[in-house]
Amino acid sequence: MSDLADRISAALPEDEPREHRWGLGAFLLVFATFVLSAVLIGAIAQVLAPGQTLSVKVAVIGTVMPPLLAAGVAILVTVLRGNGPRLDLRWSFTWADIRAGLRYGCIGLVCTTVAALLWTKLVGEQNATSALGMLVENQRLPVVAAIAMFLFVWLIGPVCEEIIYRGLLWGALERLNWGRWWVFGLTTVIFAVTHLEPLRTSLLLVIGIPIGLARLFTGRLGASIITHQINNFLPALAVLLVALDVLPP
Repeated sequence: MSDLADRISAALPEDEPREHRWGLGAFLLVFATFVLSAVLIGAIAQVLAPGQTLSVKVAVIGTVMPPLLAAGVAILVTVLRGNGPRLDLRWSFTWADIRAGLRYGCIGLVCTTVAALLWTKLVGEQNATSALGMLVENQRLPVVAAIAMFLFVWLIGPVCEEIIYRGLLWGALERLNWGRWWVFGLTTVIFAVTHLEPLRTSLLLVIGIPIGLARLFTGRLGASIITHQINNFLPALAVLLVALDVLPP
């Protein structure tokens, strides 16, 4: 009897994963988590040390914690109202992802480097500096903090941002049955705008294009993460060298 039940069970088709039950509201929740956690960390710092420049420890925590918390909420949403991050966010890390990420990352690195040079000439070095760049310009970081920031900007930050934008937001827009090019375009624009650096929005659009293309053409998050990490390597290295006073601010 047991053998018969096993054979019948094996003959039945596997259940298809159900459609996830989250949409744009989930992205708004995740983005609110990012903004509110950053504001809360800054407010606590001002209460503890009113009128003083943010300490290195607070600056690092304020940079690292909001994207980590936001990405964590995004993953939790997929677990509670979907099929989990592997299916809902198209999470994968295969050799195919690495090869595609390297290809799009190298293309993106060339494009964004040229765009950054042109942008710097257009608006001036002071206006072209990112929020993180301004942080290390204003104060030198200890070696441990500088290395931690380098690793976060290069490796960990891109994972968090890809979970949020090319994972959760991408899936929310796909659920609306829009064309994939509309999804690519909107996620790229929202990625640039929600960095909340108005002067750098145009540059962030250029940065986001190859990352989005990696997600578009592979259909997987791993490729866009690798692309994003390659794109972030030189800026992260520059932040490290400036923080260690190897390069001038």
